[in-house]
Amino acid sequence: MQGVSAVVGTISRNLADLQDNKGNYTSIYDHPDLPLQDPIIGSINQAVDRLTNSTDFLHYLGKHALILPEELPTPSEDHAANERYHLMSLLLNLANAFLYMVNTYIIVPTADDYSMSLGAAATLCGAVIGSMAVAQVFSSVYFSAWSNKSYMKPLLFSSIVLLVGNTLYALAYDFNSIYFLLAGRLFCGLGSARAVNRRYITDCVPLHLRMKASAGFVSASALGMACGPAVACLLQTNFKFLNITFNQDTLPGWIMALAWFIYLLCVWTTFREPPMEEIEDVLLPKSNSVSGKIENGLMQKGITQPLLLSEEETKQDEDEDQDCDNSEESAEEIQKPVTSIVSAYKLLTPSVKVQLLIYFMLKYAMEILLAESSVVTTYYFIWSTSNVAVFLACLGLTVLPVNILVGSYLSNIFEERQVLLASEILVCLGIVLSFHVVIPYSVPQYVCSALITFVAAEVLEGVNLNLLSRVMSSRLSKGTYNGGLLSTEAGTLARVFADSTITLAGYWGMSRLLNVTLLPSLFICIFSIIATCFTYNSMY
Repeated sequence: MQGVSAVVGTISRNLADLQDNKGNYTSIYDHPDLPLQDPIIGSINQAVDRLTNSTDFLHYLGKHALILPEELPTPSEDHAANERYHLMSLLLNLANAFLYMVNTYIIVPTADDYSMSLGAAATLCGAVIGSMAVAQVFSSVYFSAWSNKSYMKPLLFSSIVLLVGNTLYALAYDFNSIYFLLAGRLFCGLGSARAVNRRYITDCVPLHLRMKASAGFVSASALGMACGPAVACLLQTNFKFLNITFNQDTLPGWIMALAWFIYLLCVWTTFREPPMEEIEDVLLPKSNSVSGKIENGLMQKGITQPLLLSEEETKQDEDEDQDCDNSEESAEEIQKPVTSIVSAYKLLTPSVKVQLLIYFMLKYAMEILLAESSVVTTYYFIWSTSNVAVFLACLGLTVLPVNILVGSYLSNIFEERQVLLASEILVCLGIVLSFHVVIPYSVPQYVCSALITFVAAEVLEGVNLNLLSRVMSSRLSKGTYNGGLLSTEAGTLARVFADSTITLAGYWGMSRLLNVTLLPSLFICIFSIIATCFTYNSMY
């Protein structure tokens, strides 16, 4: 990019010089009219603009995955990364992210109906959906630790657990057991391998492809979020085979069980595990490069010093040498990955803590909107499962266009912290418009408020994670307790609390469910806006 811009600038400058001094190069009888802007230069500038926009979008979308940047690799490290890279293994990681998001949202349109068919209240759908998030809180940690030693084994284990979980979910109907239903979703949460997906991209993809792989991870997740409800919309049937019921409630479980079985076979046959020695090399701190820089600085300093020093200068030089030794030790310490959640928390600055709070808030608001959509729309508008599924699929389809808009245009016009604060205010506005107060609740009010909340939350998520990837400590880019794990845990806890809120709010009755679940969202949103204002100047 910089080379192309330099060429364009050189040609443009020479053309301008030719225009200013054209009398020196032509006769008085021949003055060729040079255009103000040569068409070739114009086409090159347009190409540069297109390349800039596409590059900005890729970087924005890639940072959405919160895969933190690190130092430029040495030639040997870059060669090792190229040796570890395997395209099919990367595609299987992205497929895992896609299937898991489909698995998460495919049951949302029918969770309330399934709960009622088993004799439970419709609001138990919050517990059904949220049980997956509860298990994911713990699975994210052990999968992140497991990925220090292997990538293939966690993916195989994840596929098996998800296969079992979806089978239990589907069999709950014939066994007439709400416990089968909840156990199935718990197993699905225990199979969440998103921490492995992030670590594979960080450790086994070359630096020049890493941003594209990160963007692919985000795009696969967004596509899965949209495809989940869309697939549920197509499963409107009811029949029995071998005394097993296949209907709109159980088919999501059977479809996902089949998908994970096929995925299991693909991982078993085509995934290539990077050698263990190379994985360990990646996780080691780059102390050699740090000490090399310090030694280089000392050598350059020694060249300019006189050969004979006074006693005071000698003492001062010894003190400086000791300081350099201490700085080398501290530099090596800085490069080490974090070994505990407490150590990771100590590395968080106030602005980073506020950004994690913002991430919690937006995930809470989105989960309230999505998880209770089937219950709310059935109660107020008598929507069918197909209508709910289409509505959720349409919301999911807005994710990529919104990210394109923000990554290619808004982030080039406004500061990211400005977009962050504006998005928070819009989320708050969407939540306020969602309340049912005095006037009858209408479809336009619900759809418009949901669209404002969801789109603003998507913008907020992208900008917030983009800022986090820049300001978070470099020590959180490696190891078990990395930045990706912290953001995943914050978002997962938000989903757990949101789904628990829906289930508990059911005790106040369906007429109060909407307002009771929206109140915590509003309070958390207002608090995050206030916290953002206090730390606004440190967000950069």
